Amino acid sequence: MPGPLISTAELRRRHREVTLLDVRYRLGGPPGEPLFAAGHLPGAAYVDLDADLASAPGPRGRHPLPSVERFQAAMRRCGVRRDRTVVVYDDWAGHAAARAWWLLRHHGHPDVRLLDGGWSAWLADGGPVETGPATVEPGDFTARPGAMPVLEVDDVLAAAERGVLVDARAAERYRGETEPVDPVAGHVPGAVNVPTAENLRPDGRFRSPQELRERYAAAGATGERPVAVYCGSGVTAAHDVLALELAGVAAALYPGSWSEWVADPSRPVATG
Repeated sequence: MPGPLISTAELRRRHREVTLLDVRYRLGGPPGEPLFAAGHLPGAAYVDLDADLASAPGPRGRHPLPSVERFQAAMRRCGVRRDRTVVVYDDWAGHAAARAWWLLRHHGHPDVRLLDGGWSAWLADGGPVETGPATVEPGDFTARPGAMPVLEVDDVLAAAERGVLVDARAAERYRGETEPVDPVAGHVPGAVNVPTAENLRPDGRFRSPQELRERYAAAGATGERPVAVYCGSGVTAAHDVLALELAGVAAALYPGSWSEWVADPSRPVATG
């Protein structure tokens, strides 16, 4: 299995050989499609996180996993083929792109890479830019979910007791000092906090595998016990799953994450 990242230099050498997905998205806006039209990697197709990579918000959280049919249709529209490498990128520190990376891997694509440093690194390194709408040949990708481990809500507390449950949100949200999005502050009892933002160096690229191993090992996530990750709505936690893969640790994703957990007031909440 190839590694989960691709550098700007390698992508410039190979960009005609890969399928490019632009997953620009930021919580609260601005919308990504106008940004895509204003400039994107040549040959890329735009992927809308809310429409293509999630179902409608509800009791399963703010960004439930999309149906297999919806995801497959979106990926085919964007030109995804099983026999062709897919490269995903965004301008949000890899958060949205990691969601696309995880979903493609989960649905059986064997070679998905995240552009290390994203859109800003591409521009900084002098990569060419294309404007206007995308025209791509439809793909033939068949989505077969189950290739990546998933943690269901009924198993969350057991995951924290028997293994390591990583909370990927900012430390102040984990501690319950603030909660800007969801109705309840705090964290799942027994979870440990490893904020997603700390996966990256100041230049926006991922830390080395050794640095990531040390960082997650400090929280107990060494791979000796099962590891699972959650965040606010299951999007940025995929970033931690990717970082853990770089560190050599397999991790399950809890897709519903905190937004699903607190939708039921009977579920316990910890602070501090």
